[in-house]
Amino acid sequence: MGGASREAHVLKGNRREKQSIAVELNRAQIDQIVRAAGDGGALSVLLGGLADFRDVFSRETDARKLMDDPRLSRSLLLGLLVLASLPADGSYLPLREIVKLMGMNTSTTHRYVTTLVAAGLAERDPMTRRYRLAIAPANDGAPG
Repeated sequence: MGGASREAHVLKGNRREKQSIAVELNRAQIDQIVRAAGDGGALSVLLGGLADFRDVFSRETDARKLMDDPRLSRSLLLGLLVLASLPADGSYLPLREIVKLMGMNTSTTHRYVTTLVAAGLAERDPMTRRYRLAIAPANDGAPG
């Protein structure tokens, strides 16, 4: 659990007194706040674009054209598709579900997902060994 405390000024009669205020958040609440704070960041823009990528790949003829285009990197397209297969809502998927969605073998899918984790685009829960999109770091207003 995470928490934060802060002092607040409270008016008691004619005097102002300082009182501490504490807020306790569970892990799910912290995760939700961090995800919301990341909205609009660079990673959010990238992942938002993946919705269009999903649409293209949902049309079999368009997907085949992309995969067969010699000017494009088939491996990169597959990696983007693996990334796009992770739920946008931040929920986790087991590797076997990603394998099923992708129609690739387990070893290849695992290599793609491991690469996405190493690149910071996906996260792996060490307890459940499930994967999800990485949480975008909060933008602190500093120039990139």
